[in-house]
Order: sequence, then C-alpha cells, then structure tokens
Amino acid sequence: MTMAFFLNSFLLGIGLAMDAFSVSLANGLSEPGMPWRKSILCAFVFAAFQSIMPLIGYLLVHTALRYFSVIQSVIPWVAMLLLGAIGLHMLLTSVRKADEGECSPALTGKTLMVQGIATSIDALSVGLTIAEDTPLQALICASIVGLTTFGICLAGVHLGKTVGIRYQRPAGIAGGCILILIGLEILITSFL
Repeated sequence: MTMAFFLNSFLLGIGLAMDAFSVSLANGLSEPGMPWRKSILCAFVFAAFQSIMPLIGYLLVHTALRYFSVIQSVIPWVAMLLLGAIGLHMLLTSVRKADEGECSPALTGKTLMVQGIATSIDALSVGLTIAEDTPLQALICASIVGLTTFGICLAGVHLGKTVGIRYQRPAGIAGGCILILIGLEILITSFL
C-alpha cells in the first residue's frame, strides 16, 4: 500500500460523501435544534453505509459479476425514488407546519436509515474500482471512505443547524427541495 493508495481512498471518500453531505445539510436545516448526539449519529449512519456499500460491491464483483450490470442500471432509479419520497414528505410536512406556525418534523431513525441507503447505493459501483485490491486493501479503502464521510457529514449537519436556526420557517422546505434535487441529480448523471 502506497501513499497514492491512501490519497486515492481519501479522494474517493470525498467524492462519495457529497450526496451524504447535502442530505446532512438538509437534516440540519430541517432540525436546527438537533442535539450533538443525534448529529453524530446522523454522520455515523452515513459513514457506515458509505463504508459498507463499496465492500458489498467488492463482494458482488468477486462473486456475481454477471448479475452486477443489471443491479447497476437500477441503482440511480432507486436512489432517486427514495430521496424524492423523503424530500417530498419533508417539503409537504414543512409547508403544513409553517402554515400552522410549527417547526419542521424531527429526523427519525427510520428516515435516517433510508437516507443512508439512498445516498450510498451508488457506492456499490466502487466495488468495480477496487476489484483488483486485496481484501485487506478493500477493507482499508472502505474505512478511509467511512471516516472521510463521517467528518464531512458532521460538518454538513452543523452547517445546516447554524443556518436553520436563523431561517427556521423556510429551512424544512429548503431541506426537502435539496433531497429531491439530489435524487434527480443522481438519476440524470447516470445517463451521462
């Protein structure tokens, strides 16, 4: 393992974490009073999924490569549907709550898990890029991706909370729109 391996793994982590960062930002926007423990949990969930998905992709490449191409074509659609549904729910709930003068709904564990899956499902394809690595190298790469994602997502939640406190009424609406746009971006870039 060379310095280039570690640098590539870190850069891969940054690239993979961008969707999770945006969703973390949206979560912070929609729940500006989120306690630190929940912020850490949010970042941890995204990091865990971003670490696990490349390993699953690695296993798929080594065990079921012929089925992987079928799965890979469906990934953007699944991510778009999951993020779109969560974003639409957040948007509609925030509009209703804003009309009633209430805050946006709190982030639930179920929603966080779906967000983790939706933002990391594209990381399955990383299994193709690390297919030539040894199992130990794949594990180290996935760990670096996870640690990178954790830091980026924790910063995203904190930034969202900071902005959300100032602009609490439109924050939930913005968070829902961000999730919908991320879902559309994932789908559109899959065609390019």
